[in-house]
Amino acid sequence: MGPPSPTKLKRTPILVALGVVCLLYLLLHSASSSASSAYSISSSSPRTASHNAPPPLDDLKSETGIVAFQLSTTRRLQRLFPYELALHKKYPRTIWQTWKYTPSDARFSSKFHRAIEAWTRLNDGFTHEILDDDTAGNLVRQLYASVPEVIEAYFAMPKPILRADFFRYLILLARGGVYSDIDTTALKGVAKWFSYGVSDIVKDEKGDDTITLTDERAAEIGRTIESDTGLVVGIEADPDRPDWHDWYARRVQFCQWTILAKRGHPAVLRIVAHITTETLRRKVTGTLDLPKSKDAGSQIMNWTGPGIWTDTIFEYLSDIQVDTDWHNVTGISRGKVIGDVVILPITSFSPGVGTMGANGPEHPHAFVYHIFEGSWKPANERNIGG
Repeated sequence: MGPPSPTKLKRTPILVALGVVCLLYLLLHSASSSASSAYSISSSSPRTASHNAPPPLDDLKSETGIVAFQLSTTRRLQRLFPYELALHKKYPRTIWQTWKYTPSDARFSSKFHRAIEAWTRLNDGFTHEILDDDTAGNLVRQLYASVPEVIEAYFAMPKPILRADFFRYLILLARGGVYSDIDTTALKGVAKWFSYGVSDIVKDEKGDDTITLTDERAAEIGRTIESDTGLVVGIEADPDRPDWHDWYARRVQFCQWTILAKRGHPAVLRIVAHITTETLRRKVTGTLDLPKSKDAGSQIMNWTGPGIWTDTIFEYLSDIQVDTDWHNVTGISRGKVIGDVVILPITSFSPGVGTMGANGPEHPHAFVYHIFEGSWKPANERNIGG
């Protein structure tokens, strides 16, 4: 064989150089992938977890592990559903409701038809979704595929009422819009929740907060408030009586049969992370089952219901306005804005209860009527309190 040609001599170092570059790229890419697939759970726990996998369930047997687990879940939810208030001036125009069956099913109760018709009629331009249990479960699997502990918690719950409670937070976190129980009827369209219930707290130039705004001015202010807020909640109960704890979970209690939220709202995210952690803690410790006594209702209130929902709202408000609690909202007769949260008076979502300062369904601030309370309770425990 003769000496290599000049062309081959020139090509050899080029091929070697390319090989070195490719090898370096593969090594660096592998290191980068390894670094990005793990992150620190908390300063008190040096253990790392996969970007897509929750910490081991065994961690839920200790207080430190519970905190780490919830923080890990919170971080993944924040990445999945970021809260971008500045980019979303309007609430999603979707009304979410769930029941055992859809309206097309012969088993769907006829007593709900008029109620759901009112939601559709009064909210032109909204999409109205009524999901049965199977569809809701499939949607949870789809929306939270990258946060598997949420799915596990949802299907680990021992009672449909717990899953129904959890679902409302899950769908609002992932999609936003209005969630309202199937046993509610709309009295006014969602757009008027702002112009009727909140805008008339805005003072005129003389500081008079009792003025009656024109419809045009109310609508204008309502649009501004909608743009600047991400969550609307209503007071369910405000019992100023010494035995309030015999009837309600909290001194001032926010209802969760109707909630309006923008996608990714931090308060909704907070309760999803909390319920997920608490449910899996119960699973690990063998305490998922509810007691066969009146204590079951109390556990539901504080596991997924208005008790833990109220606590979560006040925790979030305290991050915005120091030491916010029930004293800040008791006795309000019109909407109040704290940070990006609108709090509506008891008349708005609980009209006609006849106590605690609630006015009737005909009142301008009455937006949603709850047809009956606690369908999951025994008949002798419904519609109590006052």
